Amino acid sequence: MSNMYGKKSFGGKKFYKNKYGQQEEANDDLGDDDAAVPEAASRSISDGSNEDEYGAKDYTKELKLRDDYSVRPLFVAPDGNIFLETFSPLYKQAQDFLITIAEPVSRPETIHQYKLTAYSLYAAVSVGLQTSDIVEYLGKLSKTTIPDSIVEFIKLCTFSYGKVKLVLKHNRYFVESTFPEVIQKLIKDPVIMKCRLRREEGDDLIKGTITNKGQFAGETNKESEDKNDNKKPDNIPEDIFNFYEKMENDDEEPEDIQTVSFEVQQSEIETIQKRCIQLEYPLLAEYDFKNDTQNPDINIDLKPNAVLRPYQEKSLRKMFGNGRARSGVIVLPCGAGKSLVGVTSSCTVRKRCLVLCNSSVSVEQWKMQFKMWSTADDSMICRFTSDAKDKPIGSSILITTYSMITHTQKRSYEADQVMRWLKEQEWGLMLLDEVHTIPAKMFRRVLTIVQAHCKLGLTATLVREDDKIADLNFLIGPKLYEANWLELQSNGFIARVQCAEVWCPMHPEFYREYLSAKTMKKMLFYVMNPNKFRVCQFLIKYHEKRNDKIIVFSDNIFALINYAKKMGKPYIYGPTSQGERLQILQNFQFNPRLNTIFVSKIADTSFDLPEANVLIQISSHGGSRRQEAQRLGRILRAKKGMVTEEYNAYFYSLVSQDTLEMQYSRKRQRFLVNQGYSYKVITTIKGMEEADLFYGNKDEQMNLLQQVLQANDTDGEEEKVFELDSSEIRNRPNVSKRSGNMGSLSGADDHVYMEYRSKKGNYDSKHPLFKKFRR
Repeated sequence: MSNMYGKKSFGGKKFYKNKYGQQEEANDDLGDDDAAVPEAASRSISDGSNEDEYGAKDYTKELKLRDDYSVRPLFVAPDGNIFLETFSPLYKQAQDFLITIAEPVSRPETIHQYKLTAYSLYAAVSVGLQTSDIVEYLGKLSKTTIPDSIVEFIKLCTFSYGKVKLVLKHNRYFVESTFPEVIQKLIKDPVIMKCRLRREEGDDLIKGTITNKGQFAGETNKESEDKNDNKKPDNIPEDIFNFYEKMENDDEEPEDIQTVSFEVQQSEIETIQKRCIQLEYPLLAEYDFKNDTQNPDINIDLKPNAVLRPYQEKSLRKMFGNGRARSGVIVLPCGAGKSLVGVTSSCTVRKRCLVLCNSSVSVEQWKMQFKMWSTADDSMICRFTSDAKDKPIGSSILITTYSMITHTQKRSYEADQVMRWLKEQEWGLMLLDEVHTIPAKMFRRVLTIVQAHCKLGLTATLVREDDKIADLNFLIGPKLYEANWLELQSNGFIARVQCAEVWCPMHPEFYREYLSAKTMKKMLFYVMNPNKFRVCQFLIKYHEKRNDKIIVFSDNIFALINYAKKMGKPYIYGPTSQGERLQILQNFQFNPRLNTIFVSKIADTSFDLPEANVLIQISSHGGSRRQEAQRLGRILRAKKGMVTEEYNAYFYSLVSQDTLEMQYSRKRQRFLVNQGYSYKVITTIKGMEEADLFYGNKDEQMNLLQQVLQANDTDGEEEKVFELDSSEIRNRPNVSKRSGNMGSLSGADDHVYMEYRSKKGNYDSKHPLFKKFRR
């Protein structure tokens, strides 16, 4: 049976079709987690229509237009694709609904495309929508009749989802449902019967009511009432508006719902979760943090200056409902305030909080965010990195990196003690920054090492170049909310960016060497292209005259160092010490004499530089869409006090013509194009011929070519330094770089950065007796 990701199972082995249409054996590293994939995920929507020679499909015979189709904003295709008109008066209502039930595929200016999937429907049910609500409202918004295949698919995927919940209440675990017949079915199962906990006071089912509506920190009752105080516009049909109002009020469960539950043994939680999936009643995990008396509350609240934006409030309403916290993923673009969402969720749960980041720089930034937006002080916050190991005694918020938790080699005594304390704690909330890295084979171990009641993943790019992104649905939880980039840009919440792809003609001598070079060294010739260097220098001079703050990215370290030294600019890459990094970044932010820095891929994620408004990319990581979007995010923070006409931020991607780089550039732009951005192609730049730039004569160009020819194959590779522990890296002389695999060319690495230990060790320090055992 094929599932939604093209995987098939034959004789116990799993196969999938790769991007070339070839069948390959799947590399299944899920282990026991593979059993946690919901059965409905293997269901797909059948589409019996025939395509013409251009790939177009004709549904006119199956679907009939309604008489008032002009006021309905949706077109629902039998294959699960949904198209939304942004110019419709019902756009706001339809978009809120589609974000809940479907995955966004492409969101340009006028027509948005969404896709119904089993996981998106699971996420819809997890936030309170019922099967009948989804079908009814989708039918009201559609221009045509809803295809039977779509109705059947929705019913199959949502019939049993969300009906059963696993709740921690009063330090006891309960399987809870508002459907008594479902509870009766579960308790009759022999496996679940063994997991059930029987107490002396009786064995009757526990009945109760849900009476308290949950609010997250920072939202007042008055604000909640104002959200529903909307008047119906004249051009919106009455049936749609009334139903939308009902859906808005049903975001949280209504008061006085009768529930039936039974208690289960804590040691058998994993067993009962797997059994419920087999019975097609997957448990929806919720954390009843208000009634958790075993874990003490922490003294943390939002400061008065922490004002949430509308989309931040909406994302948090999806997480918190009926006084409980749901695990899941919130997707917001870089610079849109993901940190404030995380801090607010911590202030709402008010239990011990664990924050996981990608780098030690990000750890420092998260600490600043907690101190800026909340009442937490230094005594409550504990950092656990290579350079900062605060004592965890008495702390309520621990901020560390994925690498520090998953480190498998021998630790120092101090680090070992912190890890032991970390494993012994029962964390109320786990915040996972850049959660798209969690499916990696190494990083996903975090979820088994640390125990947490509620997990909230934050990211700007919910994409990977492999097929592991879907694993987040059972590793963390469903996607709770995803913002529209262009809408936030038009409302001034993020910067208005002009994206430009600058074509740099290849220098004849460099192009000749490029054609005959080995694969590993080809990159050096198109990155070190003199014409690209001159364009980069010209753009830096132009924007520095405007007092802009410029970041130049290069994945290739040879090019990074040569560009930076030639132009006399500071640069940051893997071996740069933590102290030097912070010093350069602080000077870049506050020193008016330093307006340009060069950085490697270590700054792709979690580098918060709100002053930066110009980004120049001279070297990239193959065709990685995620990296392109993350780098754009470095300049997306809203700009204040800048005099501009249309754009206040600029993203330049420098590409050498007629090289492999142009092919990679097209792949990289795909994610941003789907978000609605467009790239302006620049082939000539006025004023470059008259400018005083480097490598303007033949001698300088040939000298540069000689430097590139003398470089070895290792210099042609991208940076592979792992952000594990900078102190360990500095103290290891036997760290080497190796070439990656073919998946690296499309950005499919499991790790953001990798570290390799050389097989040849440092034998000079060994006793002469053991030197003969060299390999």
